[in-house]
Amino acid sequence: MKTNKENIFDLVYQVVKLIPPGRVTSYGAIAQYIGLKSGARMVGYAMNASHGQTGVPAHRVVNRNGLLTGKHHFASPTEMQERLEREGLVIKEDQIQDFKVHFWDPSLELGID
Repeated sequence: MKTNKENIFDLVYQVVKLIPPGRVTSYGAIAQYIGLKSGARMVGYAMNASHGQTGVPAHRVVNRNGLLTGKHHFASPTEMQERLEREGLVIKEDQIQDFKVHFWDPSLELGID
C-alpha cells in the first residue's frame, strides 16, 4: 500500500470514528496504533483537517495529558469542551478531569495486529 498523507488521514479517521461517546484518546495513542512512531503531530494535522469530514468526532482527541489543545480548530473556542461535557466529561481549565478513567487506548481496545 502506498503511504501518503491521505492514506494516513483516512487511517486516523477510521480510528477516531471508533472512540465511544464519553471516552477520549490522544494523538500519540492513535499514532502508535496505526504504526506511526513519533507520529502524534501527523495525527494532529489529520484532526485539524477533519472538520467537514462526516462522522469524525474530533472533540474526542486530546493531548497526552488530557488538555484540549485542538479547541481553537472548532467553530467557537468553547465548542470542543461543550461537546465533551454533553458526553459526561468534566473539564476544568481546558483539562479533562479523571483523564485516565476516560482514556480509550486503541491499542488495547482494538488490539494491535
